Amino acid sequence: MKVLVAVKRVVDYNVKVRAKADGSDVELNNVKMAINPFCEIAVEEAVRLKEAGTASEVVVASIGDKSCQEQIRTALALGADRGIHVEADGRPEPLEVAKLLKGVVAAESPDLVILGKQSIDGDNNQTGQMLAALTGMGQGTFASEVNIGDGTVQVTREIDGGLQTVELKMPAVVTTDLRLNEPRYASLPNIMKAKKKPLETMSPADLGVDIQSHVALLGVKPPAERSAGIKVESVEQLVDKLKNEAKVI
Repeated sequence: MKVLVAVKRVVDYNVKVRAKADGSDVELNNVKMAINPFCEIAVEEAVRLKEAGTASEVVVASIGDKSCQEQIRTALALGADRGIHVEADGRPEPLEVAKLLKGVVAAESPDLVILGKQSIDGDNNQTGQMLAALTGMGQGTFASEVNIGDGTVQVTREIDGGLQTVELKMPAVVTTDLRLNEPRYASLPNIMKAKKKPLETMSPADLGVDIQSHVALLGVKPPAERSAGIKVESVEQLVDKLKNEAKVI
């Protein structure tokens, strides 16, 4: 069984994101970048399927400028077998990304496609669902547990008041939630081995996709700072302020 995993290059989640001085965009100069955390969970799940003997090959794909190869190499160090970089300038929108991934799916014919449920920068939660629609595959989103059967995959997701499990015929698209697994760290030997693993570069034209932007970024500004709180001397004073100042009771 071949597993295709899509990963996105984002600002490392430990970094405090800042807007540029002119408010034109997020400041990315000298900022640490990493694999989107949800995508890292997707890589871990695919590698675990391979270690269990369920998957025979794990292919990692990423879309963006040349710097995305850094995240592909990281995924290779975590256990993926080979990488595909679709080199695209600018900031492809979720639908364009889904169209490019559809092209990769057509070229690779994976049995299972695993993506993070959303990226921590765009926060859109769209690409997996769009890819499933474009390819005609079944989709299991927000997976907290994945079990492979005979030509099927069972995906369990947390919902209000319990768990929901769906069974999909493969090939299928699965998007990962935080509780699915805990990603491993890449060891130094595996980082060195990853440098020799195959990494293919493709262009949107190779996949028959014409990237068009439908959204313009008008500006970026930090959220307003919260005002300092106050201390009250008694419960009666607290109730009075909540009732007459905050007007929440």
